[in-house]
Amino acid sequence: MSALICGSMAYDTIMVFHDNFRNHILPEKVHILNVSFLVPVMRREYGGCAGNIAYNLNLLGEDPLIMATVGHDFEPYSQWLSQCGLSSDFIRILDDNYTGQAYITTDQEDNQITAFHPGAMSFSHLNSVPTDGSISIGIVSPDGKEGMLQHAEQFAEQGIPFIFDPGQGMPMFDADELLKFLEQANWVTLNDYESEMMQQRTGLSLDEIADKVEALIVTLGGNGSKIYVGGECIEIPPVKPSAVVDPTGCGDAYRAGLLYGLMNDLGWPTTGRIASLMGSIKIEHHGTQNHSFDIDTFKDRYRETFGASF
Repeated sequence: MSALICGSMAYDTIMVFHDNFRNHILPEKVHILNVSFLVPVMRREYGGCAGNIAYNLNLLGEDPLIMATVGHDFEPYSQWLSQCGLSSDFIRILDDNYTGQAYITTDQEDNQITAFHPGAMSFSHLNSVPTDGSISIGIVSPDGKEGMLQHAEQFAEQGIPFIFDPGQGMPMFDADELLKFLEQANWVTLNDYESEMMQQRTGLSLDEIADKVEALIVTLGGNGSKIYVGGECIEIPPVKPSAVVDPTGCGDAYRAGLLYGLMNDLGWPTTGRIASLMGSIKIEHHGTQNHSFDIDTFKDRYRETFGASF
């Protein structure tokens, strides 16, 4: 099976402030806020939802295709994808734009202040889902609004099953648009906060949302996840990481696990556990694409964690 990963590609510039924001922001003065944070630690990472999902799915031995729009500064990322064995065939370069950029400052309490420049991501609608029959499964992850709407419609029109993963793009859509996604998608994955927002915007309960798709997956952070399918709720246990180093990108790793399970017909209890383990492994490493393993090593860890094989 060939998976098409639709979503953002971005550079993440991560800075560490060796103090707490609350010591420098006066609540009574926020109307004239003017602060500066000295950040002696900084690193630049490859990120974006599509890049992260594809990277993790590739670690599991699959050959995903990324569909995204990027800018004139994409060359280092392109080289990294090539080094990882990932194709750039469906990545469109827009010379008049920057690749998406996230500037993230974290304090000692793990609070974050982020500025995000979408850049070329805003033009994701310039890409179209291939019509040559080469794609067998897809995911619509956070991207430009028009691109997400368009790609979901194209998957549905071609009968290609796909996951709807609104993520941080959820606020862009009104109730009618979200209901349309639910009509088109085969599966929906949300975190706990996003599931509350989805319920508020659509007026549907989780059970009602689940009735509109083949399965609804809700992640609950350290409390694991729940998969609503066939009128039942399958509880997926969390996997305790060996160390909590960096949660950024954990959700993308989880989604790669979902895709892997779906592509290999592994059933929801196993698929959910694969996804849970993927998220845990990511948490043990800085950045979103710095962890590495082969599929045999992953299967060994799965066996050690859950006492079973897949």
